[in-house]
Formats: sequence, C-alpha cells, structure tokens
Amino acid sequence: MTTPLVEMDGDEMTRILWKMIKDELILPFVDLKTEYYDLGLPERDKTDDKITIEAAEATKKYGVAVKCATITPNAQRMTEYNLHSMWKSPNGTIRSILDGTVFRTPITIPSIKPAVRSWKRPITIARHAYGDVYKSVEIRAEEEGVAKLVFEGKSGKKEEVVVHEFKGPGVLQGMHNVDKSIRSFAHSCFKFAIDNKESVWFSTKDTISKKYDARFREIFDEVFEEYKSDFERLGIEYFYTLIDDAVARVMRSEGGFIWACKNYDGDVMSDMVSTAFGSLAMMTSVLVSPDGKYEYEAAHGTVTRHYYKHLKGEETSTNPMATIFAWSGALSKRGEMDNLPELVNFGCQLEDACFDTLNAGICTKDLVNLMEGIEPKAVNSEQFLKAIRENLERRLAK
Repeated sequence: MTTPLVEMDGDEMTRILWKMIKDELILPFVDLKTEYYDLGLPERDKTDDKITIEAAEATKKYGVAVKCATITPNAQRMTEYNLHSMWKSPNGTIRSILDGTVFRTPITIPSIKPAVRSWKRPITIARHAYGDVYKSVEIRAEEEGVAKLVFEGKSGKKEEVVVHEFKGPGVLQGMHNVDKSIRSFAHSCFKFAIDNKESVWFSTKDTISKKYDARFREIFDEVFEEYKSDFERLGIEYFYTLIDDAVARVMRSEGGFIWACKNYDGDVMSDMVSTAFGSLAMMTSVLVSPDGKYEYEAAHGTVTRHYYKHLKGEETSTNPMATIFAWSGALSKRGEMDNLPELVNFGCQLEDACFDTLNAGICTKDLVNLMEGIEPKAVNSEQFLKAIRENLERRLAK
C-alpha cells in the first residue's frame, strides 16, 4: 500500500470481529497502512464526538475509508455507558459531511434462495444519505399551545404555517433537506446505474408530501435528462412511482435493478431486502460521494446480544461476511485508485475465499437453516475466519 485507508473502529461484537478479521485475513497478507480513528462510543463521548468529524474529514482527504459498526445511543445506552450526551448516529454525521449516497447490495450464494420466489438477481438499495429524520429537531409539547413552521429568508421574506394546535401534551418534529444534496443523490444513482447497466426505480410519497417529497421527484426528473441518452443506449430505464406501489412492484419483480430511496425509506428497505435474500450480515454497503470518495461498512448493527454472550465467556457464531466485504471493498478501491493491481486482486481473492467457504457448507449459525442442496456445518466465528484463511492461502498460492 502507498496511501493509507481511513480505518474507523466501532462497538460491541463487531469491534471484536474487526480485530479478528484484521489479524486473520488482512495483516498476514497486506502491508496495511491506515489512519486509525476509534469511533467506539466511549471515545466519541470523551471527545464530544469530534473524532467522528475528524474521521469524515480524513475520508475526504484520503478518498477511501473502512468503518466498523457503531452504536447510536438511546436512553438505555446513556445509562449503560454513562454518557455526557445522546450523541447522534456516526453514520449520519459522516454521510452528511461527505454528501454521499449509500449503495447496499445483498451478498448471494447458490445454496441460499431468496424468500421472495420471483427474485433472481440482487436488488441494490440506493439510500440518500443526508437529512430527513436523521437531521431532524424535535420538541415534546407538555401543554396546550400552537406549533408553527417558520422560514425567514435572507431577503426578508417570511413564511409561516401552523403545524398543529395542541389541546394537550404531544410531540412534534421538524426535518429538512437541500436541493444540492438531492441533486447529488440523483447524479450518484444514475452514474451507478450506468456503471452497473441496471435500471433505476425511484420512490417517494409526493401525493401526500406535495412539497417535500415532490421536490425529490422534480430534481430526479431534471437530472435524468443528462443521462437519458446513456440509459437508452444501454437499454435500461428510469421511472418514478409511489413508495407503496414500489414495494408491491419489488415483491413481484425478478430483481436486478437499483431502488433509490429517501434516507429513512432506504434504511428500512435495505434491511428488508437483505433479510429476504438471506441475512442482514450478508449485505455490502458503500457510501459514495459526488466527488468520488468511498466509505465501506457493514449494513448491520453492532450485534449486541452476541457481545453480551462474549463478555460472559460464551462462544458465539457471529456472521462476519459484511464486515469482511467492507475490508475487501476498501482495499480493492484503494488499489484501483493507487494503481496497485496486486491489492485489487487481494480484495477479489478474499471475497472469493469467503464464497469457497460458504459453498463448501461451512457457515455461521444464522445461515444453517437457509441453505439448500448442501449439508451445512455450523462453526463459531473464529473457526469460520480460519476456514476462510485456508481458502485464501490456497487461492493466493496459485
């Protein structure tokens, strides 16, 4: 390696797996160079979350990052970790700074058939990575009163609408997005579609949200005009539909397309798609910024239940596939950007070694009941990683 990766460590069981993956599958084979940031919750609390911002800025500097799963604290975590503040999602902060789009694609193998019978090819979720509920502000109304939405323009123009007249306690939320980010989202989706020769489906609910969601549709329509001829040349299409209609269409489709979703929709639908294809732990996730910066991560959380078992000294069979693919993707991209074909090849061989292992029936417990046509053998996480290493060494020796 000539240029370092930005390495973002994380929390709980995925943090344990992170070290195991590095020790077993990366460090023995790669002269690894990283700029390390500990995004574990204790360190974020200690630095007032400044370390998350520093990691995002480093990604802008170096161009490629790999991230472990992290905790987004709630009230329970405030007590458990004795936090100074209920810090926001690190992913949300990083995505906002990079102004990127998250592309999530299931990792598929022949022995695991999708739960949706019609699906024949993976469905990629393109998730807008800025704003909406992840940048929202909230108030808990404790009494009767009037909630208003007010915009005061720099020109002096003022708009004001009543949100609700409360007759008693309730809650309210204000969220936003910006044309610049929506436009970047559209460009990223259409470029990704051309690179992968796949159609784009975009869905919101502009029949109900006649200004907010409608603005997304308007910008997508405008931006698509720049890519229309390329789409026609490749025989792929772009179309818009309502989110509820999109869900119905997706369930009857054969797959093999990019489903572009707003931030929260993409969060939910990527979990649905990954689970229907097999497992939450079997999905790649890469954040792509408009200026070509990449952050690779697992699409799932920190696997808290397994972490508590690990702390008790109990054996766990946690699936590391998505985290391995975050490393392989980042290393391949770093090699591609730095013109290091051996590093690109290593990333590809690492993924193929994972497939060799799974296709031989060696798997973690979450996949055992999903496999068909082979006799699966459930192993713990350490055994699974060692089996992958054996296949990796065999491949690299050829």
